Amino acid sequence: MAESTAKNRTGLANYCLPLQNAQDLDPLLERIGDARYVLLGEATHGTHEYYTWRAEITRRLVKEKGFSFIAVEGDWPDCFEINRWIKGYPNTPESIEEVLRQFNRWPTWMWANWEVAALARWLRCHNDKLVPARKIGLYGLDVYSMWDSMKIIVDYLEKEDPQAAAYARRAIDCFEPYGEEESYSTALSSMKPSCREAVLQLLLEVRQKAGQYNHAPEAGLNAEINALVAANGEKYYRAMSAFGDNSWNIRDRHMVEALNTLMNYHGPEAKVIVWEHNTHIGDARATDMIDDGEINVGQLVREQHKPEEVVLVGFGSYEGSVIAGRRWDGPMQEMPVPPAMEKSVEKILHEASAENKLLIFDQQPALKEYFRGWMGHRAIRVVYHPERDRGNYVPTKLSARYDAFLYIDKTNAVHPLHLEHKGHQMPETFPFGM
Repeated sequence: MAESTAKNRTGLANYCLPLQNAQDLDPLLERIGDARYVLLGEATHGTHEYYTWRAEITRRLVKEKGFSFIAVEGDWPDCFEINRWIKGYPNTPESIEEVLRQFNRWPTWMWANWEVAALARWLRCHNDKLVPARKIGLYGLDVYSMWDSMKIIVDYLEKEDPQAAAYARRAIDCFEPYGEEESYSTALSSMKPSCREAVLQLLLEVRQKAGQYNHAPEAGLNAEINALVAANGEKYYRAMSAFGDNSWNIRDRHMVEALNTLMNYHGPEAKVIVWEHNTHIGDARATDMIDDGEINVGQLVREQHKPEEVVLVGFGSYEGSVIAGRRWDGPMQEMPVPPAMEKSVEKILHEASAENKLLIFDQQPALKEYFRGWMGHRAIRVVYHPERDRGNYVPTKLSARYDAFLYIDKTNAVHPLHLEHKGHQMPETFPFGM
């Protein structure tokens, strides 16, 4: 039986496509076709190859298929500074490194890294050749920056829209006793009345007037999304403090709401590339998340659009190294990623051949059939303990969870900007071409 299984896995390699250079992405670009939503995952937030392969896919989608912007699993205020830099807006820092070093919310390495700097520099060069309306944007979708977003919108509205600023001040006054999100979350259970009414009024006021905020590039969009973060952030932190409420679902619904706002802003022909963890972009209905009533971005985007408009691309690897922390807000460190456990997706693909592979499920019925059953699929978060790696596998129906899958046999840790490199220079492999 074991010998037969090994032969089946070896034969599996015949249905996988090579993945060695940028040209090997041609079949994936063909599969994407005229899709408007391409969601690119990652199995960790600290792996070099996940960033560089996503960057190469992104470059090709921008150049060859006219994609409009990138939306990432990051805070809106911080990512909007990247957006301003790559579009060459006034009063931006000289270098992208200066922008990224302002990312001080843990985990800092997730976006403040040399790999993101390389993509941002390419985007800046690409945008310099375009008229303002055609420049490629980069935006954050996450909900965590509630307090920062509140401060930004209050400061802005006090200068530009005194009537809306009255709502903003009411909202900020409501939050003032708590100071930061964490203390607000702790105090919510005894707080009456809720701050939610104030932030919802703020969101409504800003949405009604967003088109009038044109004194700075994308000012109306910036005000609207910050108000959305304030409203959904209050809901998210309230859910975290209450039993029975699903803060995961609130967060992912917020990310889709922010994504839809961005698509509406960019117009009916807009196309977006989303960068998030596999747990967000892989359809939750093909994992055990469904047992807990959890949804995610990939599921919601599929449900809201035609099948041909959405392509979900997952990532995984057999072994290597990763940047992570051993506790929340702990020191970042490079850690080993041990060989994948038996019967997992990653182990099966490694045994098929110890090479990088591209899997496109609906173009290979044999692959789709092989991976339609339940298998473990590794998901490493920002807090990681390699010695407990067996606890990091999500039961998955791989060919239903994704439309395509990039397998990298051995991976390396991402290069954080906040770590001092020898001579303060970028790594020798920069800019990380394929």
